[in-house]
Amino acid sequence: MKAALMYGANDIRIEEIEKPDYGSEGLLLKVEVIGLCGSDIRNLTTDSRKGDYPHIYGHEVVGTVAEVGDNCKKYQVGDRLYVYPAVPCLECEYCRAGNSHSCKNLKAYDRIQGGFAQYMAVPDWGVNGPNIYKIPDDVAFETAVMSEPLSSVYACQDNVNVRIGQTVVIVGAGPIGCLHAELAKIRGADQVIMVEINEQRLEESKAFGADHTINSMKEDAIEAVRQLTNGQGADVVISANPSTKAQTDAVYMVKPNGTLVFFGGVPKGQMTDIDTNYLHYNSIWVYGHYGSNTIQVKQSFDMIISGRIDASRYVSKIMPLAELFDAIQLMKNGKANKVLIKPWM
Repeated sequence: MKAALMYGANDIRIEEIEKPDYGSEGLLLKVEVIGLCGSDIRNLTTDSRKGDYPHIYGHEVVGTVAEVGDNCKKYQVGDRLYVYPAVPCLECEYCRAGNSHSCKNLKAYDRIQGGFAQYMAVPDWGVNGPNIYKIPDDVAFETAVMSEPLSSVYACQDNVNVRIGQTVVIVGAGPIGCLHAELAKIRGADQVIMVEINEQRLEESKAFGADHTINSMKEDAIEAVRQLTNGQGADVVISANPSTKAQTDAVYMVKPNGTLVFFGGVPKGQMTDIDTNYLHYNSIWVYGHYGSNTIQVKQSFDMIISGRIDASRYVSKIMPLAELFDAIQLMKNGKANKVLIKPWM
C-alpha cells in the first residue's frame, strides 16, 4: 500500500509498504477519506516524535472494511465506518465519571499507525471498544469525515454550556473556529464575534454565523470586542488557535463571571503570559478543552450525518495522498479552510 511516512520535521515521503497486521479480532480499513487537522500540521512540521521515525500520522478517518479477522464478528467486509481516533477503557475513574477523553488507559490509532495511508489497521481493542460508527449509505465519506473535528467543538460547547442569548467570541477563523461559530448559533448564541488576522478567513466566517468580524492585525481586538458588548466583554471567549499572544489577548475579552476557553494547543515549550489577578478579580472561569467523551462523539456524528451542519461547506480542497505536503502548506498559510486527503485518488 501507499503511505505518507514522516521521517522528521517537514520530511514526508510517500512510500510503498506492507499492509498492517490487524489480528484475528481486528479489521483492515480501506481509508477512503482523511481530514487534515491543525494538530497534524503541528506534528508533521516539528520533531513531534523526538527522533522516533518513520511514523504515519492521521486521525480524521472514514473508510470501508476491506478485510476482517477470523474472530471479528462485529463488522463485515464492505461496511462503511467512521473510526474515532481514540478508544477509552470505560473502566477507569475518569471513564466512570463521564470523562472518557481523559481515560488513563486511552489507546489511539495514530500512536501505532494513523490514516495517512491507503489502509489502516483497527486492532481488537478498537473493534471491541466504543467510538466506531457505521455510515449510512446515503451519506458521502466527504461528509462523514467532518464528524471528528466537530466532536471536540461539540464537546467544548456542551461542557461550558453555550446557550441562548449569550455573546461568544471565537479567536481563530480556521475550520475549527468556523465550526464553533456555526454551533454557537445552533445553540442559541445571540451574537458571535470572530477575531482573526487573515482577511479571507474572516470574510468566509460570516457564512458560518459570525455576526461581527475583527482583524486583530488592523485594530485593537480587545477594544473592538468591548465596543460590541457595551463595554462588558463576552460571556464566552474561545481561543481556537496556536498563538500565545492570542491567548493572552483573549483574557481581556471576557466579561466578569464569564468563561475563557483555551481550545487550541500552542507549540510545545511556548508559555502564555496571563494576568491571574485579572482573572481573579473578575471571577473569570478558565477552561482548557481537549477531546470528547463517548456520548459527545456519538452526538456530533449524528449532527453531521443528519445534515444539521452542512459539512461540505467547510471543505476547500480534496487532494491525493501524494500532495499531503502541499495540503499542509495551503492550510498553514491560510489559503484553504479544510483540506481532505483521498489516498486512492
